[in-house]
Amino acid sequence: MFKVFAAGLRLFMMSTIQKPEVLFILGGPGAGKGTLCSNITDKYGYVHLSAGDLLREERAKPGSQYGELIENHIKNGTIVPVAITCNLLDRAIQSSQNPHKKFLIDGFPRNQDNIDGWNKVMSDKCTVKGVLFCECSREICTQRCLKRGAEGSGRCDDNLNVLAKRHETYIINTLPIIEHFEKQGLVYKLNSTQSPKNVFEDAVKILTEIGW
Repeated sequence: MFKVFAAGLRLFMMSTIQKPEVLFILGGPGAGKGTLCSNITDKYGYVHLSAGDLLREERAKPGSQYGELIENHIKNGTIVPVAITCNLLDRAIQSSQNPHKKFLIDGFPRNQDNIDGWNKVMSDKCTVKGVLFCECSREICTQRCLKRGAEGSGRCDDNLNVLAKRHETYIINTLPIIEHFEKQGLVYKLNSTQSPKNVFEDAVKILTEIGW
């Protein structure tokens, strides 16, 4: 009898524990995703997880089994295997002590394989609240990335050759992902050709709308 009660209690506790909530932040390279996330984090205290930053940190770790593979993908402007990215995101979410349990995931998912991998590994662990889609022209995105590189971003992909590949990857692989989420009513569009201040003000309205 006690075992049945204990099992029921565990199930009840698991059902009442708040799952981490996630907002995906998507847009082309240079669309202002990182700046937007920083502004939201400053105001609300939520956690900003940049898929790209997590991959670059993993690449830089001495002896990382994924370092060389990640390096090659970043240099070629292609997408890192989803198992690696999901593993890093899962680790970051599970280890976070943030009381809000709300995470802004910047630059992920970037293709259908990413969605499939996320659903397989993370769908039971997190609740996806929506996608903030930063809409920006290729020309403006390119100018921003080149300016960032000229100012010493330290990123090997902030150059014209890699940017061309990144934009091509974005158009072919990521834009269909926006359409996928749009069919589910989860996409909230932002005009990110505006100033960071105006983009943030628009984002605040959206966060209020979805109960964040």
